[in-house]
Amino acid sequence: AMPALHLLGTGAAISDAHRTTTMLAVSDDASPSNTLVVDCGGDVLQRLQACGRAIDDVDGLLVTHAHMDHTSGFPLFMEKIWLDGRDRPIPVCGIEPALAQVRRTWDAFAPVHEGWEDIPPINWHKVPHEQGARLWTQAPWTVTVTPVDHGDTANVGLRVEHADADGVLAYSCDTAPTSSVVDLAEGADVLVHEANGVGDGHSTAAGAAEVAAEAGVDRLLLVHLPPGDKSNALREARQVFPHTDLGEELGTYGW
Repeated sequence: AMPALHLLGTGAAISDAHRTTTMLAVSDDASPSNTLVVDCGGDVLQRLQACGRAIDDVDGLLVTHAHMDHTSGFPLFMEKIWLDGRDRPIPVCGIEPALAQVRRTWDAFAPVHEGWEDIPPINWHKVPHEQGARLWTQAPWTVTVTPVDHGDTANVGLRVEHADADGVLAYSCDTAPTSSVVDLAEGADVLVHEANGVGDGHSTAAGAAEVAAEAGVDRLLLVHLPPGDKSNALREARQVFPHTDLGEELGTYGW
């Protein structure tokens, strides 16, 4: 079984015209129905379909933090899985502040969906905001979280391990460079790290590369990208960690 990473979106809240908000998925070619989606700050299921996966492949939704570009698409996510005929529950997993915001977006549409029949039940799964908390344990995935540095906003990065492929994927989420992500990503096959640029709770490309080098990962993919020319930022990052690339919108990567 080969795990795949799908970059459903690679942009910051505002980015290049061809990039939407940063959202990810992991899937398994041996069993597509084990797909996990990370964040929903847009039409995440359309992006998943664009990567060749079906709406019904989604096994769970993982939410990292409460910001709009990571949560605001949740009511549309629910409408789509309902229209697609899902009858099994949908697990929605995250730290409490993230889940609370997702729930508020859904409740805002209560006058619309209160008459709908057979909406899939939502299984809310709250995890502590602490290093090593297990967000997902259902085979083939084990997903653990670690708190990251996103200013005043509670947020977590993710470490995703695949039971059969001996593969490890790390995702920084939105953060300034921090030792917690070095620990999270140690020895990973792929680190997906934000490169929003200078600012509170964010990283430059070179800052992300320093984390990748310290963690000893095989490959660095930069996401949460700002608009405009990124060639200088990429060059600076590669001076620190040569195996660095800008995340490709709708790109699929084996790990």
